[in-house]
Amino acid sequence: MKKILLLVISFLFIACEHKKPVDLLVMGAKIYTVNKDFDLAKAFVVNNGKIVEVGEGEKLLLKYEPKKTYDALGKTIVPGLIDAHAHFYGLGLQLQKVDVTDTKSFDEVIEKIVKFQKKHQTKFINGRGWDQNDWKIKKFPTKDTLDKLFPNTPVAITRIDGHAMLVNQKALDLAGINKNTKVKGGEVKVVNGKLTGILIDNAMSKISKIIPQPTKKDNIEALLAAQDTVFKYGLTTIDDAGLSKETIMLIDSLQETKDLKVRLYAMVQNQQEDLDYFLNEGILKTDRLSVRSVKVYADGALGSRGAALKEEYSDRPEHFGAMLIGLEELKDLAMTISKTDYQMNTHAIGDSANYTILKVYDSVLKYEKDKRWRVEHAQILSEKDFNYFKGKQNIIPSVQPTHATSDMYWAEDRIGQKRIHNAYAYKKLLKRAGLVALGTDFPVEKVSPFLTFYAAVARKDISGFPKTGFQPENALSREEALRGMTIWAAYTNFEENEKGSIEPGKFADFTVLDRDILEIPETDILKTKVDATFINGEEVYTSKPTTKVSEGAH
Repeated sequence: MKKILLLVISFLFIACEHKKPVDLLVMGAKIYTVNKDFDLAKAFVVNNGKIVEVGEGEKLLLKYEPKKTYDALGKTIVPGLIDAHAHFYGLGLQLQKVDVTDTKSFDEVIEKIVKFQKKHQTKFINGRGWDQNDWKIKKFPTKDTLDKLFPNTPVAITRIDGHAMLVNQKALDLAGINKNTKVKGGEVKVVNGKLTGILIDNAMSKISKIIPQPTKKDNIEALLAAQDTVFKYGLTTIDDAGLSKETIMLIDSLQETKDLKVRLYAMVQNQQEDLDYFLNEGILKTDRLSVRSVKVYADGALGSRGAALKEEYSDRPEHFGAMLIGLEELKDLAMTISKTDYQMNTHAIGDSANYTILKVYDSVLKYEKDKRWRVEHAQILSEKDFNYFKGKQNIIPSVQPTHATSDMYWAEDRIGQKRIHNAYAYKKLLKRAGLVALGTDFPVEKVSPFLTFYAAVARKDISGFPKTGFQPENALSREEALRGMTIWAAYTNFEENEKGSIEPGKFADFTVLDRDILEIPETDILKTKVDATFINGEEVYTSKPTTKVSEGAH
């Protein structure tokens, strides 16, 4: 008996001596791995920023000697959340400007501008966020009040969707815009022979040229502020929809110095000098930055009636919106991109824009494989045009569920009862394409991925309206929604082998939630908070002043 006991002790001693040293053990959790079978786990081991093994804490402790242990105390862990369409840099810049989001009247917009200017005394007042559809009087505002308050200071306040702008007369004068100014792919709005101060789509570019550009210091502060914001919501990768070479290189440098730890999938803006550089240089890929796509605008937004429709707007006869790019230019651009390893990601809202993009994609990619070109928004389609999404190889929808719950109050007014049934049709898109990538489009919408998740599965706004959900037949299941925010989003970025699920060999990016969003009552999803955010096994955000990460094993 003594011999047996000695053998057991010797075995345990040898086993302990041969434990493999690792950086981190995560245990005590309900882990949605989001692997192929959507398996659950309780623990996993991390070393050198990557997941080594997934399983149960006690068994993993027999094999590994962790330098640190994170006890989730029964909380839910999901793969690091990915926002498949947002404006990360734009969010940072917005934090430096006057913010008029969630205003309930134009008077409130004016109040916020006045308050901002009293505090900052800027030489050019710039901001974003108004939406006339949220006001009692649902009409575009005019510049009259701004002209009186700021006769010598230019003002430019962009609509929430980024496709319309309100400016005062001083800004118009500096930009050389008058009532006779015509812009292809845009509109200078004139009523009764007078400028209203409203500029649509491409007309805004004239103002953009006169707005003082942020300094390098401003840009660095913007990027770091945006990072602080997204980490609080458990986001570990952001697809930034349209960046210049200058901004991309700044991001790369900040990631090199480890000041910027968030991962970014950067879409190159459709400007010739930026395209010439990246398409010729090829893919830029590091652990935290991927540059292999081009962001293109096909049309404007539905809220500002800039979306290109096949038939006239229901609430504005003889108006069809407008394409922002000519057909031949679009074809040439698509052909150029197809000859590289770059992906084409095109903003398309209206059914005419979606048809045009899908037809061009289909034609250019007919003999190509695994190109994964994306239609950003894919908001309104004709019935037969859903058929262009043929599995998940060449054409993929990238959608933002909160657009449906934000737009549902007025979208039918714009496009009528018949067309609305093929708008915001995420389940239908999923069935055709085999997957959907989910994003927020922040700062157009809120940063919170839990609003995205809720809107996708409930099809309701934060007040629970409508009771049965907006077109509930197009709701996603909770599993589908989580896949859309993790592994499917990673797939659309050509990154499914390195992130998007909690599996051995992948980056240790994960999000700790205070509740189980796949099991809790629907109404409780909106109460979800992030306990911690990890990238490469490093805790980059914690909601608690004292961390649960402890030295050594338990």
